[in-house]
Amino acid sequence: MLLSSMTDRGSTPVLINTLVFNQNRLKMIAENIANIHTPGYRTKQLDTAAFQGALREALDVRKRNPKAPFVVRSGNEVRTDRFGSLSVTPSDRPVDNILYHDGTNLSIERQMADLAETGMTHRLAATLLRRNFDSVRKAIRGTVV
Repeated sequence: MLLSSMTDRGSTPVLINTLVFNQNRLKMIAENIANIHTPGYRTKQLDTAAFQGALREALDVRKRNPKAPFVVRSGNEVRTDRFGSLSVTPSDRPVDNILYHDGTNLSIERQMADLAETGMTHRLAATLLRRNFDSVRKAIRGTVV
């Protein structure tokens, strides 16, 4: 009870949801890259702007009512289950102007850019979450070092 009350407050739920989203996005990018030579393959996508907007809304709800549970609003790709865990389902990326000769819409350059961006935000969220848990650990031990 005490531990969950400490981890359900502050930035911890935001960081945990960000890690879950990024983990799923990295998995999706790997799947896209693995299918680069699969004829007719359509790339998957996860809309980071929509996810960040949903996080912002959840933070606004939390700001108005600090005791409210942290729930990311459900959308096409992201939803919070009844246990409060984030569930992520990639959607097919719409075909832009380019379909390659094998019927795919996969741009390796786009995937590499998405990989770099997602990797950086994942490392940042992991570092911040580690610092949060280090602070809790120090408080429990009663030490500063």
